[in-house]
Amino acid sequence: MKVFPYPRLRGTVSLRVDAVKVKAPQQPREQLDSRARSVTERVVALGLAETEDWETATLTVSATIPSKATEPGGPWSDVVVVAVLADRTTNTRVTSRLVPESEGGREWRGELRVLRADLFERGTLTVQVVATVDGVPGRIIAEATDDWVVDARSDAPVREETFDIKEVGFAKGPRWLQNFVDVPWIVNASGKLPTVHINTDFEGMTDVLNAEGRGPEGLVNELMVSQMAADVWIAVFHSAIGDLEIEDDGTPLYPYGWRGEVLREMLPDVVPDRTLEDALREVHRRRVGATGWTELQPRIQYAAMRRAGVPAALTETVRGLDKLKREDEA
Repeated sequence: MKVFPYPRLRGTVSLRVDAVKVKAPQQPREQLDSRARSVTERVVALGLAETEDWETATLTVSATIPSKATEPGGPWSDVVVVAVLADRTTNTRVTSRLVPESEGGREWRGELRVLRADLFERGTLTVQVVATVDGVPGRIIAEATDDWVVDARSDAPVREETFDIKEVGFAKGPRWLQNFVDVPWIVNASGKLPTVHINTDFEGMTDVLNAEGRGPEGLVNELMVSQMAADVWIAVFHSAIGDLEIEDDGTPLYPYGWRGEVLREMLPDVVPDRTLEDALREVHRRRVGATGWTELQPRIQYAAMRRAGVPAALTETVRGLDKLKREDEA
């Protein structure tokens, strides 16, 4: 436990990457889709960029800080929130100041620009709250609980694995899974990370999982994986919205860890045109209220399918199967 000789800000500082763009000389910026970011693992995979010779990447970074940071009468002043990207291999440290989205608000946002040459492979992104304390400027009074990884080479946004995936025969597996022997997979979002239990007893499941290439089995594999990912997004959203802490005045707070990040990622599609705090209050109100929760389910499914890439996977599958059909008829 670190001991600081000055007052520190109590509470959680959370960090998220909302968007990523890359830029090559003489070319327009390419905005990477949501597949390049994993909010559960907190990783950005710049290797997914189609612009292979990109030289700069711009990360749109948001942070949520405790409201006490900007309340009058506190032991600090001149509060600023800074995004910091560091790579120990290249001894690089890039910083960018975020700006509050509202006067005295908890939400801060900004962009951080990094050169590809500054990242050997992986950099660590965090957020620091800096202020003047006891007349001394530049004191770090708080920092993000969980950092992000920015991977310049990988084409998969993973630290080790995006979700915990376990292959098991449901018929003779754990007792609770034996109730689901007739389904191909089940998502359990109650643990530290969401776990996908794949039923190897389901006919053809093992063959499809191991399929590669552009043949029928490979196309089905891509579609199945995207649908599985959509199920995960839906499960983790419901798990997260059911794990809210409520203040004395009834205001819901974002949960700690991946659950809070999942909500921040999905809520703009579930309740569009609202701030993150207003969207959370609206979803919580509908969930515990008498009406409105059912009407939100299509929006939740929409948000999940977008992030899982279901539309693109389905389009590719249909096109691939049509191409194979025409080749057989030729």
